[in-house]
Amino acid sequence: MNSPTTAQRLAAEALGTFVLVFGGCGAAVLAANFPGGDDKTNPLGIGFLGVALAFGLTVLVMAYAVGHISGGHFNPAVTLGAAAAGRLPWKDTIGYIITQVVAAIAAAGVLYAIASGRDGFNTDGPNAFATNGFGDNSPGGYPLLSALLVEVVLTAIFLFVILGTTDSRAPKGFAPLAIGLSLTLIHLVAIPVTNTSVNPARSIGPAVFVGGTSLAQIWLFILAPIAGALIAGFTYRALLGEGPVNSFEAADTI
Repeated sequence: MNSPTTAQRLAAEALGTFVLVFGGCGAAVLAANFPGGDDKTNPLGIGFLGVALAFGLTVLVMAYAVGHISGGHFNPAVTLGAAAAGRLPWKDTIGYIITQVVAAIAAAGVLYAIASGRDGFNTDGPNAFATNGFGDNSPGGYPLLSALLVEVVLTAIFLFVILGTTDSRAPKGFAPLAIGLSLTLIHLVAIPVTNTSVNPARSIGPAVFVGGTSLAQIWLFILAPIAGALIAGFTYRALLGEGPVNSFEAADTI
């Protein structure tokens, strides 16, 4: 079997990241607070649980769909964490990260074109258009320190799950399921604090179209997930050991 080319890997990352941002942020923008008639309690909206499931499901299905081609990162923090753990050559990280960010912005652009077609749509207020934030831009009013801690800790946990389930000692074929469920859990914890990032590309995409405070605060949602991912990547082997590393092309590797 021929190994995927660089172009094929980047195409897989672009597709997976696009679906992640469009599906997860799309659920937040279009369905989380869907009103029923004149009732303002949003009885038809999917709420936090629905949005958390949307993000988890997008990662799950796309990891199964294209993970065997690119490793299924869809997230610059995952790419850097994988490199830190020795699962990806550092020289490949730049291409992955650029592709992920561009795909996230493209997905946010398509979502913006859809959402802005509805009367009353605007990008004013905290977390508008599924953006991330802290302080006044936090869904629950959490300050900078809380946002920093939750993003670093949860991204590290996410990377430990990814690295553990794709370790050659782990059961084969179940990694996307565990990774998708872990991302769902992460969103259930972090949505009230930051609207959940753990993914710089996911944060950059919507922020580009909102600007203002959302774009001014984007630094946290770039640096904190990267820090958490690097912590997990550099410490995984020391804490848990590792069997022979699977080839990067295998379907159950990251």
